[in-house]
Amino acid sequence: MATDLGELLVPYMPTVRVPRTGDRVFKSECAFSYDSPESEGGLYVCMNTFLGFGREHVERHYRKTGQSVYMHLKRHIKEKPTGAAGGAIPRRRNGKVFLDLELNRDFNGDHYEYEDEAKLVIFPDHYEIPLPNIEELPALVTIACDAVLNAASAYKKQEPDSWEEEIQVSKHARSLRQLDNGVRIPPSGWKCQKCELRENLWLNLTDGVVLCGKWFFDGSGGNGHALEHYRETNFPLAVKLHTITPDGADIYSFDEEEAVLDPHISEHLSHFGIDMLQMQRPENGHHTDTNVRPRVSEWEVIQESGMKLKAVYGSGYTGFKNLGNSCYLSTVMQVLFSIPEFQRAYVGNLQRIYDYSPLDPTQDFATQMAKLGHGLLSGLFSKPPMKSELIEQVMKEEHKHQQKGVSPRMFKALVSKGHPEFSSNRQQDAQEFFLHIINQVERNSSGSENPSDVFRFLVEERVQCCQSRRVRYSQRVDYLMQLPVPIEAATNREELIAYEAKRKDAEENMRLPPEPVRARVPFTACLQAFTEPDNVPDFWSSALQAKSAGVKTSRFASFPEYLVVQIKKFTFGVDWVPKKLDLGIEVPDFLDLSRLRATGLQSGEEELPDLTPPIVLPEDTRDNSMNSLDSPEIDEAAAMQLAEMGFPLEACRKAVYYTGNMGPEMAFNWIIAHMEEPAETDNAAGSQQDDFAEPLALPTILEPLPSSSSTSMGATPLDNQPPEESIAILTSMGFPRRHTVQALKATNNNLERALDWIFTHPEMEESDALSDVADTEPNDNVFSNANSHSGSTMSPDQDTSGPRVKDGPGRYELFAFISHMGASTMSGHYVCHIKKEGRWVIYNDHKVCLSERPPKDLGYVYFYHRLSSS
Repeated sequence: MATDLGELLVPYMPTVRVPRTGDRVFKSECAFSYDSPESEGGLYVCMNTFLGFGREHVERHYRKTGQSVYMHLKRHIKEKPTGAAGGAIPRRRNGKVFLDLELNRDFNGDHYEYEDEAKLVIFPDHYEIPLPNIEELPALVTIACDAVLNAASAYKKQEPDSWEEEIQVSKHARSLRQLDNGVRIPPSGWKCQKCELRENLWLNLTDGVVLCGKWFFDGSGGNGHALEHYRETNFPLAVKLHTITPDGADIYSFDEEEAVLDPHISEHLSHFGIDMLQMQRPENGHHTDTNVRPRVSEWEVIQESGMKLKAVYGSGYTGFKNLGNSCYLSTVMQVLFSIPEFQRAYVGNLQRIYDYSPLDPTQDFATQMAKLGHGLLSGLFSKPPMKSELIEQVMKEEHKHQQKGVSPRMFKALVSKGHPEFSSNRQQDAQEFFLHIINQVERNSSGSENPSDVFRFLVEERVQCCQSRRVRYSQRVDYLMQLPVPIEAATNREELIAYEAKRKDAEENMRLPPEPVRARVPFTACLQAFTEPDNVPDFWSSALQAKSAGVKTSRFASFPEYLVVQIKKFTFGVDWVPKKLDLGIEVPDFLDLSRLRATGLQSGEEELPDLTPPIVLPEDTRDNSMNSLDSPEIDEAAAMQLAEMGFPLEACRKAVYYTGNMGPEMAFNWIIAHMEEPAETDNAAGSQQDDFAEPLALPTILEPLPSSSSTSMGATPLDNQPPEESIAILTSMGFPRRHTVQALKATNNNLERALDWIFTHPEMEESDALSDVADTEPNDNVFSNANSHSGSTMSPDQDTSGPRVKDGPGRYELFAFISHMGASTMSGHYVCHIKKEGRWVIYNDHKVCLSERPPKDLGYVYFYHRLSSS
């Protein structure tokens, strides 16, 4: 038999690999679906690519790649037999549980046991070889199978928080001495007893002294008085105030010089009058901010906690498993996939997307969007319990049936890849994630339907020089409307003033703060604040050819199909931490913004001259301007670092200059791109591109230049040719002129932003580029006719000379909103309410229920759809 198996596997041996360091083994989830080893058909892991596939998708991978050998993993879940006393038999360590998988939380570990099964399957004949089968299998196959079975989850290697070391119990915790000095710590109003600092405060667990930190593991600042106190007293342990919850606290050992655990922290805190169990408990396991006294009512009202909510099941009523502070992602994706255009683009084209997916579908945006959308809309993961299950639950007095929901782990890993915030496990801003996803959709929709078109609209910005009274009109693309909140317009202003006085008094006297008062601001006041002129910082008036005071107003040059409105609830505190304004706004169900339609240049208005500001040299180099042009400022250290690699020094200096002194890595890339280029003349830039190793020579541009375009609407980033000097700088870095022009137009001629745009928008093929030019270079008729639209919608097919905007009436109806609970975007929890089939539904992670009282006044991001002209 061993010989037979060996001979059977011989043709496939070259395709069987042993996982190497860095290989990710996807043995917990299918790349195309949410099938897992716990699913009915189990999971098939390719023994060459280590990708996982459900029963419905493994054949596709076999046909596409020719890979024939797969490991089939199946986890069987069995109910435990009960003992004589009627209780569950204690869970045994089953030798057949060998998969490195998270236990399914839908099954109570006290009543269920797991048994894992693995076997090799050879396609296309589906020949099965049970595992383990050490004696009969070739050594290479046995080693590969063992490595796959023992490999860690594919996500453990890329979770960014894995750098955190495991925190150990302090050696001082068991025998900590606490002074009986009568110190009692109040619940708020803390400050350093030496410098009165109110941030980054630490309570010494021996004598109860509250002092500021300095450079502890959390990275926050202070004056180091807690450390000084330790050096004077040798009292080793301190707990950070603002982190104490019923689940624990941040503790630091000065003696051990690291963060530690204290199993007796509850007793140690009670010595100073602190009852951990009375501290604010994080709702649903989500992180809360204890720095500010939380409003329990906000959590209760937004989650509709006190009401008997009826669970709903089926297509479109599937929840998300929370990965730990992933609710910002869940709420945004729930709303997006309630929009028909997103459903059609990804779920409607599911088979086409899957059939044309790359060899690694886990890294393909369209595939993962289609997978997520199908998981939410198919209803496969949102099924009501069977009658027998309900009867059994009643008999056992168990909690009511919960949806399983879908886990967005693979999707999150892809869309957050390379992003410093979204790739972490910290809480994030839902509005920022919405824009991030829209950017991802834009970048991955080349040559296919772009569902984000429904959000895109044009903003007309009118800038006026306060001294000359002349104006300039420009237009830009945007995806959401940010509404400022004028607190001074609150209808309960007097109540707010009285509360603030009481709060300050309580803080100064270290008493409990008064019950918070929520500001009530009319929605009309927010709209009025949006229309008010804003001051333009560092405004340069081309009429005066000097800096002057300028004001800017914004209006809609087009109205999108779906309008996203963000209430600017968050501001920055003195510690630069985003903090939320406690306010309620009665947001209307129906919204008419027709009066905010842009009007363009009005009769009697005089345009600002079409000039660009002069190049201003620094004060210390102004007297020697010509010398500085002959010898421009260059990071010589970076140039020398490159020269040590063997490149000519002048080429290195040129590379550093043309990449804006952005470091040796950028300059190195410039050298690689230009080292083979002969000298040539750039006629468009009007300058000679020197030989690679020749000394750097620059054109001198010091005076105001007329802009290259003059239109009836003034200097408009969408219809003006970018300045040639800006084009020259970017083309000198090796970027194609057409790509450079696109980047400058898309970023309002900002060089730094244009460079970033180039790196995030790779150059397209010629055919795609032609269509893209049509999408980014509108003619003036699009905007001049903007006011004449009544009920018609302008599609890309009707007008290909401008950005793809779908203009129409400015009348909308509310269909969804995302709400935030907590004191900051860095903490708290998100839920969303969506109106479906004429009724409001609340989506709270995996729980999906009919809403009894949707809290529209406490929302953060609102979604409106356009009403038909009829």
